[in-house]
Amino acid sequence: MVTDQQVKLLFKLVNGKKRARSTAAAKAGMSENTARKYLRAGKLPSEMKTERTYRTRPDAFAEVWGEILPYLEENPGLEVKAVFEHLQRRHPGQFQSSQLRTLQRRVKRWRAEAGPGKEVFFDQAYEPGERAQSDFTCMNKLGVTIQGQPFKHMLFHFVLAYSNWEAGTICTSESFEALSAGLQNALTQLGGVPRLHQTDSMSCAVRNLKRTEKEGAPFTDRYGALMRHYGMEAQQTQPRRPNENGKIEQSAPG
Repeated sequence: MVTDQQVKLLFKLVNGKKRARSTAAAKAGMSENTARKYLRAGKLPSEMKTERTYRTRPDAFAEVWGEILPYLEENPGLEVKAVFEHLQRRHPGQFQSSQLRTLQRRVKRWRAEAGPGKEVFFDQAYEPGERAQSDFTCMNKLGVTIQGQPFKHMLFHFVLAYSNWEAGTICTSESFEALSAGLQNALTQLGGVPRLHQTDSMSCAVRNLKRTEKEGAPFTDRYGALMRHYGMEAQQTQPRRPNENGKIEQSAPG
């Protein structure tokens, strides 16, 4: 393959010193016919490359693409390897392991051009006194010791979404007792109560899905009573949506 450097040397030899084309081609390390092509075009090899728009081999997945497309559309996070293994089971002997990479490239191109759109997150607007967020954070990685012994502990972390005012209470577990004590300490320091208190799906406050469906309320009885005592509305984030508890996530210690 002829390089840009070879052709630059060819141009220099021919145009600068008026050497014979055959001599210049030999010094540049190419045949006379090749030299003639570049001299006629007046371009470097990199400037003459054109993007290939045709396939060099038949599309092995053309016949089954309609079969696997619904899986990709309904399950955006589906691994291509699982799709490939499904095809091997449905069509014994038709697809070899070496073709997995080909399918991965095709799915990647489809997802970029026509696949499901990415989830969009909008900036959350907060009002003064409206919302507080809280969470538990494990502090063991700080390596705190007392008289040479590791002090294993957590922090109940409370934040006002609008002002970023925050408070914390040391605790030893993610329990309802720790939640209740931490919330009471925070509200006492604050000297007031926000309208709404938001947490993630912590087990000391939120029932699991089966119990919610059975009992009809997403929050535990004790947590619900605690919210009523302080006159706050309870709210939880959706599973795997930490952005909904954004303030507490952004300001988490460590």
